[in-house]
Amino acid sequence: MQNEELSLIIDTGKVRKTLVDFIRNELARAGFSRAVVGVSGGVDSALTCFLSAEALGPENVLAIFMPYETTSAESRRHAGLVIEAAGAREQTVDITAMATPVFDRFPEMDKIRRGNVMARMRMIVLYDQSAAFNGLVIGTGNKTESLLGYTTLYGDSACAINPLGDLYKTQILQLARAVGVPEPIVSKPPSADLWDGQTDEDELGFTYDEVDRLLLLLIDQSYSAQVCVEAGFDEIFVQAVVERIRRNQFKRIQPPIARLGNQA
Repeated sequence: MQNEELSLIIDTGKVRKTLVDFIRNELARAGFSRAVVGVSGGVDSALTCFLSAEALGPENVLAIFMPYETTSAESRRHAGLVIEAAGAREQTVDITAMATPVFDRFPEMDKIRRGNVMARMRMIVLYDQSAAFNGLVIGTGNKTESLLGYTTLYGDSACAINPLGDLYKTQILQLARAVGVPEPIVSKPPSADLWDGQTDEDELGFTYDEVDRLLLLLIDQSYSAQVCVEAGFDEIFVQAVVERIRRNQFKRIQPPIARLGNQA
């Protein structure tokens, strides 16, 4: 196995231009020149906001921060920092009053179900405001999360286009620094901020760095699980990741349609 096969290093200048062109061209193809981005205070949405502002002009980007009552002060501060640095138009929509009646109706909800409700409430806001602003919703999900199913179907995974979908999390960090995303946002532990102290890596059970190196071999290089184990990855870890990829395939495809004719 060659060292270059294990490298997650990207040409940030080239990738930046590709993604900026992608945003501009895909919106133009659909007849739009404006974008709506949900900004959480995290690095993925920050990078999407920066790239969208560069592609379309900051005045044509509506950045919406959608806190719940438990959203941390740090996320609130970082969301404001992103929007100010990108120069985008700003809007804050608190989803507490939207989500709380659902939680009250189903008090048995665990943290995962509550998080899914919040993600889908936020997408309601984004798509409503996309109609009001006449702009398309730009996705913020990365390749790592998509492959692992670490996303909410029809929640944070919903979008018109997704510029970050072929970048692993560790590559997101490289590009974010290159485009000028404020360092406190890039360097903090990734978190969906769904409950106090929650971090992505604690919830997943492994770091983005180690899983990205494995995914690079499994997906980009098409190596088998056995070859990855022989390369030095723990067998239990490899099998767990392979199973997550398999189990969450349904999140990465359009809903299958039962064919009744040639034009289904």
